[in-house]
Amino acid sequence: MPRPNRGAYLKFIRARGAYYIQWSEDGTTRKRSTGTADRATAEEMLGAFIAERYRRQRPAGPRDPSEFPIADALDLYGSLHAPTTEAPDRIGHAIDALLTFWSANMVGDISDETCRAYGEMRARSDGTVRRELGTLRAAVNFAHRKGRLTHAPVVWLPDPPQGRERFLTRREAAALLSAARTTRADTRLYLPLFLVLALYTGARKDAILSLRWNQVDLDRRRINFNAPGQKRTGKGRAHIPIPDRLLTFLRLARRRGSDLGYVVHKNGERIKDIGGAWDGNPARRGDGSFGSACKRAGLAGISPHTLRHTCGTWLAQRGVDLWEIAGWLGHSHEHTVTLYAHHHPDYLDNARRAADRR
Repeated sequence: MPRPNRGAYLKFIRARGAYYIQWSEDGTTRKRSTGTADRATAEEMLGAFIAERYRRQRPAGPRDPSEFPIADALDLYGSLHAPTTEAPDRIGHAIDALLTFWSANMVGDISDETCRAYGEMRARSDGTVRRELGTLRAAVNFAHRKGRLTHAPVVWLPDPPQGRERFLTRREAAALLSAARTTRADTRLYLPLFLVLALYTGARKDAILSLRWNQVDLDRRRINFNAPGQKRTGKGRAHIPIPDRLLTFLRLARRRGSDLGYVVHKNGERIKDIGGAWDGNPARRGDGSFGSACKRAGLAGISPHTLRHTCGTWLAQRGVDLWEIAGWLGHSHEHTVTLYAHHHPDYLDNARRAADRR
């Protein structure tokens, strides 16, 4: 009778001064050096080798969450789904952050407790942690839909941060711009420009960070936040005229950029993420360059999206028609009414006059 396959094992080859992993494959003995003479280290490498072989030889059907690595779920989501989205870099940034905590865990290890532990480890704002854990949730659900998991465990998320109604006063906006101008030299080249673009146009963070000079017509004074050939999503992007003061900033920035380069950039490269809010805790640093500027300005709970809401609010306060605000921000009219109608000086004015007549 043939001898049974004993599987992978360690063998010390004295002539080479190292342990080798040996195994039988298709009737042939194969070996791989561990590069070490330490038995304990070699055994750890043997265990990893066996686990990897087992993972590759498993059936392709759905697996129990306890047998599916979180790293594999994130890789699947990042390689198959992220390229089809409007902002793949944002997903990649979240995946990088998640892997610092979850890389050695299985999907079955996800629980309320481990998600909260991730938030403690990250020591960032609830909004940032929520976005990152939201990417984890999406990756797990994606793996389930693709038939890799028997079921998808629930991923706990922090409560959404309060602040959709929060907008900056002009004094606060000036303080934030001043703080952005007193940062590191490389940050000073792009952060103030990002802030004025957000405050004047109300564009979303990703729309500004992906904006190229071929989308900006300084002669005709137009900005088109819809990149040529870009897939359109439910998050509308506007095509608007350039206000006078913003035009001055853009002309100065244009002298430092190339014809096809990014308007907001760092050493010519696209900025993947500008950061998020500072939570107001003096012991915690702000999230990225934006959060650091917020901390220096003493503005807690302010995110880049707050600048978009500030733009819409200021337009409404100045009596701009709600249809025009919707066009400026790329919103639906219904959404604009919900967010900004109560800031308009004529809000419910006809109803008040009717009530006075009654």
